[in-house]
Order: sequence, then C-alpha cells, then structure tokens
Amino acid sequence: MLKKLEKFETRYKELEELLASFEVLSDREAANKLAKELSQIKEHVVLFREYKRILKEAAELEAVLKGKHEQDFLDLAKKELQELKAREVDMEEKLKALFVEEDKEADRDIILEIRQGSGGDEAGLFAADLYRMYSKYASSKGWSVETMSLASNESGGIKEVSFSVKGKDVYRRLKFESGVHRVQRVPATESQGRIHTSTATVAVLVEPEDVDLTIDPSDLRIDTYRSSGPGGQHMQKTDSAVRITHMPTGVVVACQDERSQLKNKLKAMRVLRAKLLDAKKEAESKKLSQERKSQIGSGDRSEKIRTYNFPDRRITDHRINFTTHALEAVLEGEFDVLSDALIKAAADISKE
Repeated sequence: MLKKLEKFETRYKELEELLASFEVLSDREAANKLAKELSQIKEHVVLFREYKRILKEAAELEAVLKGKHEQDFLDLAKKELQELKAREVDMEEKLKALFVEEDKEADRDIILEIRQGSGGDEAGLFAADLYRMYSKYASSKGWSVETMSLASNESGGIKEVSFSVKGKDVYRRLKFESGVHRVQRVPATESQGRIHTSTATVAVLVEPEDVDLTIDPSDLRIDTYRSSGPGGQHMQKTDSAVRITHMPTGVVVACQDERSQLKNKLKAMRVLRAKLLDAKKEAESKKLSQERKSQIGSGDRSEKIRTYNFPDRRITDHRINFTTHALEAVLEGEFDVLSDALIKAAADISKE
C-alpha cells in the first residue's frame, strides 16, 4: 500500500506541474482530463502526507525520550507520543479504507430513491428528512444533486423522490444506504407526547453507462399524460408527463417535474436504466453467494438497517452494531461518521 501511495504522490506532483504549464492550460480538454485525475488521487496524497508527518514527529519524540531530560519534560513527550501513535493507527485505517472500493463502480454516479413507509404522514415527514440529509451531505462534499421526480403529500412530507447524485466517491460513500430506515420520535401532531415508530425505504441505484446494458425500444410502452400540480397560470395544458413501462420486467417509471415532455422522457429513461441494471446486478449476486460477504447486509429493501431515535438523540446501524449520539449533526449532513464506520466494516469483512 505504501509503495502505491508513493507513486500517487509522485504522480500528484507531476499533475500539479502540468496543470500550471501554459501548454496544458491552453488545451481545455487536456486540462480537464488531468484535473480529474488529480482530483481522484488528491485524498490519497493528502492523507499520506499527513501520515508521513505523524511518523516523522513520532520518530523525533522517540529520539527525545532516549536522551537525558527533566522528568516533567519526558512525561510530556511520552503523552504526546501516545497521542501520535493513536493518530498513526487511525490514519492507517483511513488509508486502507481508500483502497477497499478499488473496483469499476467506486466512482460511479447514483440515483437515490426514498419512499415513505409505514406510519402515515409521519413516515412522509421522515422521508423528507432523509432527502434533506442526503442533499446536505452531497452539498458538503461538492457533489451535484438533480431531482428526477418528487411526489409530496398534504402534510408537507414526501411520498417518494428520486434524485441523482454525481461526484467523486459518491458510490463508495452511499452504497450501503439501501434498506428500511426507522425513526422513533414524538410527531408534531401527537398531543399526548407518545413516541411513534415510522419507516422510509431507501434504494441506491448505480447510474448505468452505455456498456452496462442495452434496452430494446420495442420492449417499452411510453404513455404521456397531463401532469398534476398547482392550478391557475401554472396549470399544465399539454401532456408533458411521461410514464415508461418495460414490458419484459414490468418495471414502471414516471416523471412529471419538467414542463418539457422530452426532458421528462430523458429523466424517466435514466431512472429506468438504473432500475434495470439494479435488477440485473441483484440476479447476478444471488448466483454468487460469496459476493454478499463483501457487503453490509443484503441491501434488500425489506431489511431494517438503521434506527433514528430522537428521544435518545441516537442513530444505530443494526448491520454493524454501530451507534452515534450525533443525531442532529448527521441529519444536518455530517454523514461521514456513518459512512466511515460502514466502509471500515466492509474492509474488515473483506479480510475474513
């Protein structure tokens, strides 16, 4: 791993020099390509440099401890060395985690689907909370989010929403989110102060590339209809909403968010392709039971993966027995505490 990191650092320096040259800057296509490569290895290099700095400081303190100094000074040096050793171990784990997802899907973009589950209006409000959480997390990472379709309910919650997330490490960070998310809290409409339990389901779909699958146009039934929405001057007067049915599988997707029928069709096709690829991958993984060992749970939509307990300000991921009491921070988009734990658990499983 260290030899690979050294190569990354050397290449990173080369890329910095190239991107600073006039020749490359005058070629936008070449500059974008090099900038993308630099972005892909930047985290590796930043962590590696910090790791080397910690090793250097630890070595200097060890040398100090071998010399003759006052006891108070030695005690302080020992304490600092212990802290550095702990940071060294933590940094090693982070560096190992970076190599866990070195597969063809590590940097793939995704489509996230969130649906309200059991619990009525409260479930819809929880689905909206999850949508906001993932959106804020994406914003903090510099990822782009595009809403594909969204259906709200009368209480201001969400019946279901599909949205794409694009950026570096998107799949690595969010691949384990598929499943049932459960919330335990007192709804705003609960006058007796009783805690209710509601659920929402999340599906993580990899955005297909052209080589992933081919869809025969003759297998599709495309229906157009007038989209629902606010009345008055904003009322749709054309059949701009699109529903696409993949007849061999029965998969149905619909989109009505755009005023243009063409844009709705393009968005619906993206979601359909993602769903068909997901079904294809699921069928293949069932044939390879050993492959499931490298995942956190099955990712099945019916599997309860996490509980958000508001009275205790606690989030528990049941698959890895991980609990954090930073519930408010996580819901505000500080999601790394969970994704880091899941990535580490996946790395540990892969070593078995």
